[in-house]
Amino acid sequence: MIVMKFGGTSVEDSSAILRVIEIVKSELSRKPVVFVSACAGVTNQLLRIANLSADSKKGEVDDLISTIKTRHEKLVDELISSELPKNYLKGKISVYAHELRNLSQAIAILGEATNVARDALAAYGERLSSMIIAQAMEEKEVKATLVDAREFMITNSNYTQAVPIFDKVEKNAKESLMPPILQGYVPVTQGFIGATEKRITTTIGRGGSDYSAALIGSMLDADEIQIWTDVDGVLTADPSIVKDARRIKKMTFSEASELSYFGAKVLHPLTILPAIEKDIPVYVRNSRNPSYRGTLITKREKSDSSVAKSIAYKEHITLVNLVSSRMFLAHDFLEEVFEVFNKYKTIAHTVATSEVSISVAVDDTTNLDEMKKEFERFAEVSSSNGKAIVCVVGENLRNNPGIVGRIFSSLDGIRINMISLGASEINIGFVVDENDIEPAVRALHDELFSNPLSPGLPKEIFD
Repeated sequence: MIVMKFGGTSVEDSSAILRVIEIVKSELSRKPVVFVSACAGVTNQLLRIANLSADSKKGEVDDLISTIKTRHEKLVDELISSELPKNYLKGKISVYAHELRNLSQAIAILGEATNVARDALAAYGERLSSMIIAQAMEEKEVKATLVDAREFMITNSNYTQAVPIFDKVEKNAKESLMPPILQGYVPVTQGFIGATEKRITTTIGRGGSDYSAALIGSMLDADEIQIWTDVDGVLTADPSIVKDARRIKKMTFSEASELSYFGAKVLHPLTILPAIEKDIPVYVRNSRNPSYRGTLITKREKSDSSVAKSIAYKEHITLVNLVSSRMFLAHDFLEEVFEVFNKYKTIAHTVATSEVSISVAVDDTTNLDEMKKEFERFAEVSSSNGKAIVCVVGENLRNNPGIVGRIFSSLDGIRINMISLGASEINIGFVVDENDIEPAVRALHDELFSNPLSPGLPKEIFD
């Protein structure tokens, strides 16, 4: 059995959905379970409805709901020829549009879009796409059945960022998904949504459909998890910055995790965790180019001659600098600083320390003013925004003593605000001004992947 997850751009229109069906057809012998996202852009529209409703902008809300309704009706017209299922689907779309208007009116009366309401609204994107795709598969002679993810993806009540309750998810997933698989059907379900034990709709968070697919794959002991997107796999750098970025054929879970955490947009950071536990291979593939094998991510690859695998970056970083105003010992100072970070649940992405000073890179500044007031009790505090973290990732960084010199020599003329080295053996990171992201990434790519002194790009690892 395999799990196949298709992202929003992979199901954005009828042509894309027909490609998806052909891809699924090619894997029927492997008993696929299919997870689909909302059509590209629909989730953003639904969340915009929440904001507009809270501001009582009824006209704009009605226009958006009509746009969503018309888009999905068009999909039905283009994908479904049989009158009975066509009429059924259009009827469901009308019902969902009516429910969206009712939700909008409730938000307008309250004057606030609660997280409960946001999840209820956002869920309609996948509910719409999945029911149309399941029927379109039937139209193309693929035995498919729609399974509502809320039957098995039981979560806590942390709305908009819900966490699955693993034991309940595993039990329900086996009960909901295994019978149709055993009967020769392709279960089509959603990855972004779930429900509490009281059956209140939740969402796993943006990008969470990758995680849901991997989680279910691990619980059902899948042979493989496929993440289908609109790029050919994981690349050596952002192709919008480096035009000759290469596809990475194989990489380790650790490398993929570091890249996703530091901004690579192909994978959700949590996606690979369930697969790590079960040692299930994950493929990142392009639904627009299905003959291409994409990137294989495995628990551990035997050593190769490449020094680095990829370069990633995380934008919108604020650098917080603290200097102890009292004669703390190092451990006292660090303890006080991170007690504040813990109190405000703020993640420190990279840290550099000395006995009396510390620099911390953060991307969440929601509580920064309150945190500064607490820091000022024991430290001098300054902060600067408009920064970015750039990092080089690769298992062989740990075995290459000259790599640090090569990296920073290539960045001549670019101001380095902070360096993080040693916290991870497979990641060398540093903070630069945001307007230096592109020159920094290009310089690093030239040095690590184009420099004649480099060991080259092994054909078994890179295209």
